[in-house]
Amino acid sequence: MSFVIIAILSLTSCSKDFLDEELTTQYSTEYFETAEGLEALTVSLYGNIRWHFGYEWAYGLTLYGTDEFTNANDLTNEMWNTYDSRLGPLGATPSTGAANWNATSPAALWDEMYYGISSANTIIANADIIDNEEIKNRCLAHAYFLRGYNYYRLTAQYGGVVLQTEPAVGVVRNFERSTEEESWEQVISDFRNAYNLFAGEVFTYGKGITWTKATAAHFLAKALLFRSSERNSDWNSAYIQSDLQEAIDACSYAIGARGTLTNNYSDLYANWTGVDCEIEQLDEILMAAGHNADGATTGRFGNRTYNYFTPQFSNFSGGWVRRGVWIGGMDFQRCRPTEYAYAVYDHVNDARMWKTFKTVYGINNIADNNLGLESGDPGIVMILNSQNDNTYDGYNFGAYVQNPDWVDVNGRLPEWEEGSRQTETAGTLTSTPGQYVPNVSVLYQNGEYVAPNFKSQPICNFFAGINKTDDGSRFAEKGDAHRDVTMARLGETYLLRAECYVRLEQYGNALNDINVVRERAQWKAGENRSFYSDGSQAFENNALNTGTAADNYVYSNLNMNTYYLSNPDIAVTTDASDLMLTSFPGNLPAEDEAILTAVGAGSDYERALHFILNERTRELLGEWQRWETLSRTGTLISRARAFNPEASTGITENKHELRPIPQSFIDGLLNDDGTNLTDAQKAEWQNPGY
Repeated sequence: MSFVIIAILSLTSCSKDFLDEELTTQYSTEYFETAEGLEALTVSLYGNIRWHFGYEWAYGLTLYGTDEFTNANDLTNEMWNTYDSRLGPLGATPSTGAANWNATSPAALWDEMYYGISSANTIIANADIIDNEEIKNRCLAHAYFLRGYNYYRLTAQYGGVVLQTEPAVGVVRNFERSTEEESWEQVISDFRNAYNLFAGEVFTYGKGITWTKATAAHFLAKALLFRSSERNSDWNSAYIQSDLQEAIDACSYAIGARGTLTNNYSDLYANWTGVDCEIEQLDEILMAAGHNADGATTGRFGNRTYNYFTPQFSNFSGGWVRRGVWIGGMDFQRCRPTEYAYAVYDHVNDARMWKTFKTVYGINNIADNNLGLESGDPGIVMILNSQNDNTYDGYNFGAYVQNPDWVDVNGRLPEWEEGSRQTETAGTLTSTPGQYVPNVSVLYQNGEYVAPNFKSQPICNFFAGINKTDDGSRFAEKGDAHRDVTMARLGETYLLRAECYVRLEQYGNALNDINVVRERAQWKAGENRSFYSDGSQAFENNALNTGTAADNYVYSNLNMNTYYLSNPDIAVTTDASDLMLTSFPGNLPAEDEAILTAVGAGSDYERALHFILNERTRELLGEWQRWETLSRTGTLISRARAFNPEASTGITENKHELRPIPQSFIDGLLNDDGTNLTDAQKAEWQNPGY
């Protein structure tokens, strides 16, 4: 890759809504040396962040190879999960063993982040030509923020990177690689500048999708915490105390400025009802990649995230559940939750589990009337029981399961929310005793984790997916999603501050922040624990919601989960639950104690840190940052080995905590005298082990 002053290929015009995009490649570089051009370029910065969610790299770089997710039967980005020899500087193609041409290259993030940095550099270098001080500061704040964010993403993945802070003139090929210490200093400096320049919570381009002072505060805290964490322990001792206190102060600003957490966890993701709906405007959201239904705003990359968290339901036995726009996700089976991702929750008391995992699909395709099944009967059922549950030890699971006691489980009929589509079978999974359910899985039998046994060859494709990206507003089965992608929110800010307190051994303060997050996670009095929703409901407002499509929507999305089947000893209740910790880091919940034992966390600090990593999973599962969090805290190797069987044999210490520097970039470098780099010089550019 080369740095060129006109690196941005498509920009946006300055408008009331930054998503009202139009191509402006006709602009010359001189246009961006005018006040009007600089503000137009500032608005265009928002488009750069949408790249992160436009293709397979969305999960490959951020979720694979961790404790939370592993690959299913689709092997597109397998190497990012298994850490095999195909994860290298050259990238993987079918000729080098990749399953297809869609495999993510290590150059993808590297190249795209520098495009955004180039635009930010142009704004910063020319801002003085803007006479209006308010507009000038706004442009600078945005430019410093995006440059800081892009360098944050680069440094988190690659370590020390090229720090280009001036507009490049022509083609430049003689760069120097900065150290990781120098790179974090640049990130932190940019975020500090943005924090100081943003005028509080002023939503310049539209509430909920605009960067503000609280956005900068959140990421400033993340960068400071990163510099203070274990990955940088060889050189960071002089920074730790001051960085942690500054990070606490930054978190405190964001929390104070944006108010309390939204009351219902479902409002963050599950209750998405359509384009620009109310939940996209929540005060808790600090940063989002904005999308809408205007095809002209898709840009170079649309939102493809709805593809990655869903099991391969359309290929399950009998074809009873077919895919379509009425089901909010496509069954690309990329991200399969690990056993840890289920076991980390309190299955009874933590509402986040049941507001996140989709466990029931309705029949929308009658494949065999001889079974007596009807459209709208359960076609896929996933029972998320606990390891100590022996209820299902004698059951046969998989295809065409006949379980007569699933009707009115133990005589219990939970009340459904008024207006639910499934009032006649309230709380039951079948309406007739002895009725078949075409596809059923369970997590545990006889104390063993058996969920991967329900599979197609060679790897399991039957699992409970998560609903944070489901979108029933799509205009085509494989069309782009129209919902925003949340990139930062206050739920994480509280956990960032709690971790800072842990590192300062202020465990009481950490406990207070943790309990704020866990209080929101509790069942509220009156809640129906069997009710489920996701972004499929946006189909109700979709112009395609007519005729057969409308029927398929009703049949497919049953608004129910398997809470009571998964917790068979729990009586039906609408009481509030209790997740509040009374001590920390001693005497933790049983699910946490089991995980801490598995990773060998013994000291108070280790117990506290790993608990926060567990809490981050419960709060932030699938929210595009797990790999960097584990790399930062020095826990990537131990937790991947403990909880991700596919990653455990390939992941290597002192190598896989960083990504390979793209070979295409290294090969394009020249010495100052114009000569090519020697093999030894190229090796110096590369990260250890690659």
